[in-house]
Amino acid sequence: MKTKRKRGVLAINGGKPVMAKPLPAVHIMDKEEIAAVSRVIRGGPLSGFAGVHNDRFFGGKEVRVFEAEFAKKFKIKHAVSFNSATTALHGAIVALGIGPGDEVIVPPYTMSASATAVLMNGAVPIFADIDERTFCIDPKSVEKRITKYTKAIMAVNLLGQGADFAKLLPLAKKHNLAIIEDNAQSPDATWRGKPLGTVCDIGVFSLNVHKAIQTGEGGILVTNNPTYALRAQLCRNHGEAVVDDMHEYDSGPIFGSNYRMTEVVAAMARVQLRRLDFLTKKRVALANRLTKALAKIPGLTPPFVHPDNTHVIHRYAIRVDEKKLGFSRDQLVEAMAAEGFSMSRGYVKPIYLLRLFQERKAFNRTGFPFEKNTYYNGSPDYSKGNCPVVERMFEKEFTFTDVCQYPYTAREVDLFVAAMKKVIAHKDELS
Repeated sequence: MKTKRKRGVLAINGGKPVMAKPLPAVHIMDKEEIAAVSRVIRGGPLSGFAGVHNDRFFGGKEVRVFEAEFAKKFKIKHAVSFNSATTALHGAIVALGIGPGDEVIVPPYTMSASATAVLMNGAVPIFADIDERTFCIDPKSVEKRITKYTKAIMAVNLLGQGADFAKLLPLAKKHNLAIIEDNAQSPDATWRGKPLGTVCDIGVFSLNVHKAIQTGEGGILVTNNPTYALRAQLCRNHGEAVVDDMHEYDSGPIFGSNYRMTEVVAAMARVQLRRLDFLTKKRVALANRLTKALAKIPGLTPPFVHPDNTHVIHRYAIRVDEKKLGFSRDQLVEAMAAEGFSMSRGYVKPIYLLRLFQERKAFNRTGFPFEKNTYYNGSPDYSKGNCPVVERMFEKEFTFTDVCQYPYTAREVDLFVAAMKKVIAHKDELS
């Protein structure tokens, strides 16, 4: 015999959930993507690349057209496609000539690839804390981490808006440092009217399945510097086999890998790029609706938007003040899940707390490149407590929801708010 659920009682305690069925998975592929992929499959080779010094070094027709369209969209001179944003970040490190003996300052609240791309070239990631309002890297913390080994700053434009470039740019100039923008989560956002990803020396975008526009996997590196662009292309496509015949390149030996984008992915990416503005407008409109409702609830802080930025809401972030709310973030997440709305318990574990950095073991060797060696005499700090703001966000305050993603509508947002209000109204039932 079925037990009847009680109305007005939290679903986590056996009541009826606000959302009877979980939200369906986000899917933004349509007939145009299918047609584009079919066109490539019917019409010719699935990749136009070859590791030789001729036109095929730069890829096939779809890849080149996609790169040109991407550069035009974001008002940048050079766009270099990759098979992922991770490999594009490695391409950025190679392009800047960063290697053993160098440090790159990165935030710890981001995809681990932002840090491992540095390791891939034998350099050392140094972690700076984040701004508790934007969750992006904090310029004050960055300045404290600069040493004689520092060569670059990686600013991750997290969750849909940019880092504090008004402070980062002069800081980098003062210390003669490059800045890489990891813009995987913030395409279409701007800083002082300029597209994010194009503000600094090099920017990297993502086409991963979880991003605003996606092809499953894929990445794009952008820059206005022709030397950086060429070095990225050499990193992408077996540079060691090409550079001896490439008289326009005079920076010495270089080796690359196979980080090449296929024609199928490029064809999908071209269609997805045309959808970007539409998808951004849909997310922002729903986010504005959600913010208007949550701003009235003590203990919940909707996304902060820096005055220099536009915010494209890659994910809708909420800060939880447990004292004002009357219960913990983790209790909120569990109760909302029972009501039919998944929310995150923090974001990612602070990167420096991962086993890789705690044991300082990379390349199957304990110590390198973190500890003293022929090239390096620094002392990176990966201890717990190194970045107190990010640890507080991870452990207690930060959560996000996907309810603003297309194709969700105002209905789902309003039900999310109803669920939130229900949980708060019955907080005494939470244990």
